[in-house]
Amino acid sequence: MQTVSLFNAKTHLSGLIEQIVNGDETEITIARHGQPVARLVPIPQADSAKRIGIAAGLFEVPDNIDAHNADILDLMIGA
Repeated sequence: MQTVSLFNAKTHLSGLIEQIVNGDETEITIARHGQPVARLVPIPQADSAKRIGIAAGLFEVPDNIDAHNADILDLMIGA
């Protein structure tokens, strides 16, 4: 874990972010007047493969799903 001053964090922010993105650092602490005040950490990437089909089998889409679109549109626009 690396600790940097607030001034150095502002000056070298893109480099610090590269260290996090590349996995060179897992956490960088930012200190102001020698006291830790913030932490720079990676955001976990969502596995999009797990999202596809997450509701498979939980409901059934009826064949006439679009049958009332005109009625719903009328309700929305106040016709």
